[in-house]
Amino acid sequence: MTMTLEFPVLLRLIDERSTAFRAAVASAPSLDVQVPTCPEWTLFDLAQHIGDGRRDWAATVAAGPAPAKSAAEGAPAAPREREALLAWLAESTEQLLDALRKAGPDRGCWAWWETLQSPHTAGAVARHQLQQMAVHTYDAQITVGAPQPLPAEVALDGVEEFLFTCVATTSAWPHKPAAIDFHASEGRSWRLSLSADGARTARLPGPGTMPATAAGQDPDAAAAFFSTRGTASELVLSLYDRIPVNSLKLDGDRRLFEQLSAWDPSE
Repeated sequence: MTMTLEFPVLLRLIDERSTAFRAAVASAPSLDVQVPTCPEWTLFDLAQHIGDGRRDWAATVAAGPAPAKSAAEGAPAAPREREALLAWLAESTEQLLDALRKAGPDRGCWAWWETLQSPHTAGAVARHQLQQMAVHTYDAQITVGAPQPLPAEVALDGVEEFLFTCVATTSAWPHKPAAIDFHASEGRSWRLSLSADGARTARLPGPGTMPATAAGQDPDAAAAFFSTRGTASELVLSLYDRIPVNSLKLDGDRRLFEQLSAWDPSE
């Protein structure tokens, strides 16, 4: 895996997105307001998920290579009082960052994804944790009526991180072979190739739709084609189902994106 962000930058951005998340929580009229992008959760539920999840990932990173995810032992429950909740969230973030700093980017640890394009290392966990914090910060911001685009450097890494971590698999694509291109208006592009061999993503040399054969694919491997264009933030938010894909500029067979969203390689 080739990272586009260095490890210290990932840690800084996790801290920044965590601060932005707490600011949204602090500004909410109530912790019981429903989160529009996660309608089964209130803002308190979202905050609890963020805090508990960061503590568990801190324990997982600290444990090193292991057969299963670790859980934070003796962790205090999320407090309902707002100031105490904000302090608890800040401590959760610091526990994660401290574990990542101590581990360094190359130390192994448990992770749930396949290692096809994203390894089981603390560096890969940091990369994924940044995107989790960024998207959930958007959730919190939209809840309080002040949604902000993901910062460009976060989102540009986020498109690739999602495709490398959440999509890459050796499980067979259950439809005819396809290629999906993602073009960020900031100047980066990626191609997701889907076939009986699974799903893999490659960076494209530059923006603009290219024939599948230009990226070294067998012509038959691009029987279906789809491309989406927008800002990197819009691409990430669409991949995480926060905004409709129809809000982006689309070209080709739109059913491909629906098939991708519905696909569960583990089934």
